[in-house]
Amino acid sequence: MSKTIFKDFSESKAFIITGPTSGIGRATALELAKHGTVILVGRNPKKLDELQNIIEQKGQDAVSVVCDISDMISVRHAAQQIIELGLPIAGLLNNAGIMPSKATKSVQGWDMTFATNHLGAFELTEKLASDLPDGANIVFIASAIEDSERKPAKIMGMRGGRFISVEASARGEWKPGGSKMAGVDAYATSKQCILASTMAFARETPRLHFNAVEPGITRGTNLGGESTNAIVRFIFGHIMAMIPPFSTYSSTPNKSAKVIANVLTDKSGKTGVYFNEKGQPMVGSALSQDPNFQDLVVAETRDFLAMFKV
Repeated sequence: MSKTIFKDFSESKAFIITGPTSGIGRATALELAKHGTVILVGRNPKKLDELQNIIEQKGQDAVSVVCDISDMISVRHAAQQIIELGLPIAGLLNNAGIMPSKATKSVQGWDMTFATNHLGAFELTEKLASDLPDGANIVFIASAIEDSERKPAKIMGMRGGRFISVEASARGEWKPGGSKMAGVDAYATSKQCILASTMAFARETPRLHFNAVEPGITRGTNLGGESTNAIVRFIFGHIMAMIPPFSTYSSTPNKSAKVIANVLTDKSGKTGVYFNEKGQPMVGSALSQDPNFQDLVVAETRDFLAMFKV
């Protein structure tokens, strides 16, 4: 943790958010601070401290936990630190995500996009789930890019998720015939896997509520990482967000933050729902909706991560 904790947070609900220092994550962290203590999970201590100070200056509460979500050792240590805080956690938001234009490797030697967007979020959720109280909400940030039939993605020549297996994805291998835009196949596949996992978790663990949110074509965000594909970001964040039919799906970090915070703080018990940028239920790709595929992704991810020992 980047700061020593002196305050007593025991009477406040707590909400965990990964990737909170920029874009949608930052806006959502500020929105969640209105509802309780925010546990800020990110890799940059300086940026975490800056955001924590902003929240505290408003008379609200925040705690910072340093974690590189692409590094499973870091994720496991962060999960333990969060548990040791002893806060009454009401929700977990797996927001951290990247879409780099050049393939790079994580500390474990895995594809960085897949490690960040799927493996890290999956591992953090698994490590925290047993310590979360009944009724806690767990939300994953998904992306409609995983669906090859989604109109904006189809027009752009994106081919959706290109899943072969979890092990192949970790190696950075995707089904051939994908998008010509660098980094898109890795991103779409990672988001397809985390969406499928969300739905499997919802069926598997009914005492917790698992949902996903598609934030839309969002202006003013870099997907939470400096290495994000600048071309894709510019096209989607500035041009497509204003041109029909793409503008139908447009949003801003502040609008997305309100939708995401509403889902994370919801008390209705909804689970297994995929929400769009307006907070309405939507459907993902046919594959992501298939229970057999959902279970396959979860089983393979668990087996893959179990092979990695700290």
